[in-house]
Amino acid sequence: PPAPGTDTDALARLIDLAFSDPAPETMGETHAFLAVQGGRIVAERYWRDYTAAHTYPSWSEAKSITQALIGILVRDGKVDVHAPADVPEWKEGGDPRGAITLDMLLRMSSGLKFAEDYVDAGVSDVIEMLFGGGQDDVAAYAASQPLAHDPDTVWNYSSGTTNIVARCAARALGASGDAFRDFMFRELFAPIGMNSASPKFDAAGTFIGSSFCYCTARDFARFGLLYLRDGIWDGQRLLPEGWVDYARTPTPAVPEIETLKYGAHWWLGMAGPGSFSCNGYEGQYTVLVPEKDLILVRHGKSSLEAKEAVQGWMADVARCF
Repeated sequence: PPAPGTDTDALARLIDLAFSDPAPETMGETHAFLAVQGGRIVAERYWRDYTAAHTYPSWSEAKSITQALIGILVRDGKVDVHAPADVPEWKEGGDPRGAITLDMLLRMSSGLKFAEDYVDAGVSDVIEMLFGGGQDDVAAYAASQPLAHDPDTVWNYSSGTTNIVARCAARALGASGDAFRDFMFRELFAPIGMNSASPKFDAAGTFIGSSFCYCTARDFARFGLLYLRDGIWDGQRLLPEGWVDYARTPTPAVPEIETLKYGAHWWLGMAGPGSFSCNGYEGQYTVLVPEKDLILVRHGKSSLEAKEAVQGWMADVARCF
């Protein structure tokens, strides 16, 4: 059961609302919900035929997994996030993109042109990259984009930058495709028990770290617990000291109009000050609330118009604890 002091009546009402059948128009479908406090599951529910064994799409939650992989490479001395990123397309002498660092990419401040539009394929780089002409080599598609702004001056959320980061990780490791998948399981997934993880790769062998790593809700919670425990699992440090703090350090260039702030491939503030989260398209969320030792996982199918309602629901749930 939840810890003493939890408003269990309010929590039950919120969960009942989310799992209404038919689904509430304000939120869309909620397929899975999981709350973990003190390292233990304290609430869990699934919709219709969905179960704890079902794997759910990550969409952009995968970006935070990519950030963890970079952390492991930092731990092993294989990359320096403040050095120019290893991007072949930017190696020509005088190319201003050559000044872009992994840090700028992780904080979405590279300055590269990229239209993150999920509806209109006519102006959407993300749709063209994932499902159109760029799908066979997603990193090459993203790396071919010109600068729209000087590096490290403007924030622009971009799935393309994450796929550049994923290829940089593969180049630093000297492994792609199945060999990179083996690295993901050996260094990240297996140690924390994320046995359901199913990362997807393009034809060039690059992990599509912007968008595709299916997992059970419980395994997304395991990933959250790794970050809630400062990168340590069962006494073993998997992420370098300070890496979690780096993930949740605000990026200065994020405009004031953004409801949530942004760190390094993690979103900030959904469940109040100090909270940080992996956020994915159609309402996939893993939200960490350190002051309450709390993890909330939600998967479903919600429209873009419902995004603020779902995020508000997550914040309301966090307040129950």
